[in-house]
Amino acid sequence: MPNRREILRAGLVAAGLAAISVVLSPAIGPARAAEDAAVASVKRMTDALQEALKRPDVPGRVEVLSGPMAQAFDLPAMLRLAVGTRWKDIPAAKQAALVEAFGPYLTATYATRLSAATGGRFTVQPKSEPRGSGRLVRSTVTEASGDESPVDYVTNAEGRITDVYLQGTVSEAGTLRTNFGDQLKSGGPDGLLEFLRKSTATMLAATPPPAPPVPPAAGAPDKPAADAKP
Repeated sequence: MPNRREILRAGLVAAGLAAISVVLSPAIGPARAAEDAAVASVKRMTDALQEALKRPDVPGRVEVLSGPMAQAFDLPAMLRLAVGTRWKDIPAAKQAALVEAFGPYLTATYATRLSAATGGRFTVQPKSEPRGSGRLVRSTVTEASGDESPVDYVTNAEGRITDVYLQGTVSEAGTLRTNFGDQLKSGGPDGLLEFLRKSTATMLAATPPPAPPVPPAAGAPDKPAADAKP
């Protein structure tokens, strides 16, 4: 049985460890929380992309992606980045309408891209990196052929995605800025709003590509042609 001195010593050690943990936790906790939030957002997004691949058409993939994308992306921040300095000149009511239309547009865009990704898979690095006031999460898209492409996600301090770098260098927001700039120049905010809505409707109405032919099972006889005679 431990004596009084050993009990006292054990108590002092435990108190010292508790004090150390209290001192260290403010420094470690926020960094880990930010990193976890960034990776969790991207993982939520890529899991949804993987699930959406099982759907044969754009509307079906949009159904899978809508919720996760609205949760993972900071849509107002991404749209502001895509519009650029002209954003501040757009009235608040128009800004709200543009954000509302931008969510379905971005979701339909991703759903359309998946048409060429059948059989692909997504891998997310478990640790993010500092990027300005937010984080950078690296991922890899592996096509059915085995070819790999880097896709990097930039998140804000809350862990929500504000930009995506395709091939590691091509900014999604930068590409959108070029397209949106043309619309704003020719039609102002109303022109951009019409473009977002019409583009979304067009993507949703696209005819899905035909399914690839299924090869016959090994040893199965070839199916005769319709006009073949016995």
